Amino acid sequence: MVKYNTLGVNMNKEEITLRLNEPLFEIYYNYLIDENEKLNLTAITQRDDVYSKHFYDSVMIMTYLPFKRKKVLDIGAGAGFPSIPIKMIEPSVDLTIVDGLKKRIDFLNRLTQKLEIEVQCVHGRAEALQQWSTYDVILARAVGRLNVLVEMALPYLRMNGYFVAYKSIHYQEELKDAQKAIALLGGKVEKVVEYALNDELKHVYILIKKVKKTPKGYPRHFSKIKKKPL
Repeated sequence: MVKYNTLGVNMNKEEITLRLNEPLFEIYYNYLIDENEKLNLTAITQRDDVYSKHFYDSVMIMTYLPFKRKKVLDIGAGAGFPSIPIKMIEPSVDLTIVDGLKKRIDFLNRLTQKLEIEVQCVHGRAEALQQWSTYDVILARAVGRLNVLVEMALPYLRMNGYFVAYKSIHYQEELKDAQKAIALLGGKVEKVVEYALNDELKHVYILIKKVKKTPKGYPRHFSKIKKKPL
């Protein structure tokens, strides 16, 4: 029998797989599919695909970073990925989700009530947050190019905290374009982790560590970020 990790250190793949088989994930899946008919939350609806391409994809980062008692921000979580599955596996996570679409925030509020987990869901844009340098980990999955995302994330990281960008296997050009922004805002690319979702599909986590204070004046208003990325 595998004992679940309770020390705040990295979990292993066997632990992750076991946890994804818990009934709470079935509740998540069923509610997602029911609500998806009305809200168009995901194009992926087959059970095996949701488990591999959403749930598994979301939580494999826990084999690389500890999340126990961490303060986490998820930028543009959409249907709750990646942060809700992480919170389900590690309830001690202090989680805030920010999304610009109110119907998705409303869905996430209903979902977290159904799952009986405590999450702060905020309707708005990440760059408009008023909490500077307060998060241990910031996550962003499929919400924009990296040179834009780092300006929305790094100002809110504590020193030595991590910004994790979930990207496709074709990340190289995007990472190259973001190098200037990463350095300017106090970050350093610590690791790029490639992992397989199945025999044909690979993704990466880009782990950016905050090693210096972000200069004043960042993040800028989103219109400026979008018009003239760093």
